[in-house]
Amino acid sequence: MKTIFISTGEVSGDLQGALLVTALKQLSVAAGIDLNIVALGGSKMAAAGATILIDTAVISAMGFWESLLYARSSSQVRSIAKQYLQTTPPDIIILIDYIATNIHIGNYAHTELPKVPIFYYIAPQEWVWSLGHKNTQAIVKFTDEIFAIFPGEASYFAERGAKAKFIGHPLVDRVATLSNRQTARDRLGITHDEIAIALIPASRKQELIYILPAIFEAAGQIQSQLANIRFWIPLSRPDFQAEIERQIKVYQLNATLVSENADLVLCAADLAITKCGTVSLELALLNIPQVTIYRVSNVTAWIAKNVLKFSIPYMSTPNLIAMKAIVPELMQDEANPERIAAESLELILNRERRDRMLVDYRQMRTALGETGVCDRVAQEILAKI
Repeated sequence: MKTIFISTGEVSGDLQGALLVTALKQLSVAAGIDLNIVALGGSKMAAAGATILIDTAVISAMGFWESLLYARSSSQVRSIAKQYLQTTPPDIIILIDYIATNIHIGNYAHTELPKVPIFYYIAPQEWVWSLGHKNTQAIVKFTDEIFAIFPGEASYFAERGAKAKFIGHPLVDRVATLSNRQTARDRLGITHDEIAIALIPASRKQELIYILPAIFEAAGQIQSQLANIRFWIPLSRPDFQAEIERQIKVYQLNATLVSENADLVLCAADLAITKCGTVSLELALLNIPQVTIYRVSNVTAWIAKNVLKFSIPYMSTPNLIAMKAIVPELMQDEANPERIAAESLELILNRERRDRMLVDYRQMRTALGETGVCDRVAQEILAKI
């Protein structure tokens, strides 16, 4: 039996990991390889067939101050990973994003398990913001090969000495498997004259504090101005359900929280109001107009601006890929209910604005490669075994 160890965190990492686990399992059967996959991940990876050492999908934070809340949990994750690697060395290690923990694991494995190949699939976005060269140098040093999902990512690491290959973006595969718009609307019971707006406020706990209230208040303003509006909320984590249901009542929204087949919401929506993240690209690939929100604590925002001099051209993935403002990005103080509502109403009522966004989506799509991404990565990895 051959063993692959995969390390990732957060809800988006769990999704990407699950897609890869599925491809690895399917292709290993076809190749006659008895494959065992052990991982740091979440419920989606477990459902795909991985043995999960610890659930890292729920240990997620964006920001310096916010990350301190999970320092103890992150330390525990690293300790468990090191103990596993030490006692049960795998045949291959695959790292997916999850920058702080995976750099720690990569450095450890490179030193203690020098014969075990280490692959980075979906490297941290150092190629976008590169706050310092330390992380980049570490990744280049301990990684045997980087499977990049963006052309810019591959170029960045290759120029710095890594073996890096553009493999395509896995969401291209995922979107191809989702329901079409009409099927999704039929399954959710959305009528032809109803305006369905997806609200996607949180996959991290701090987003329930910094993002959800602004999005829900904006939704209330939209609801007061337009008839036939209904909000749909895909549940990203079961532990968020009670709080989101409570907030729906507080803001008196005509909203439905969808826990099963939550992907239907993305496929069926006329518009999405979403926090920044992987879901923003997923919406773009589904041709759903969107307004994206990014907010962190004032402490984190101050450190980023005044200490780290943090500056990147765009935050949302569609805009970063195209290097142009395809979707509205509302960050920090701009991400207030009035502004969110105004941008959303513009996309609902202004057909020309919507159509322009859809054209830009199609142009952006050409930079993401062809379908079969996860199979290509899996084939490369299994070939090393």
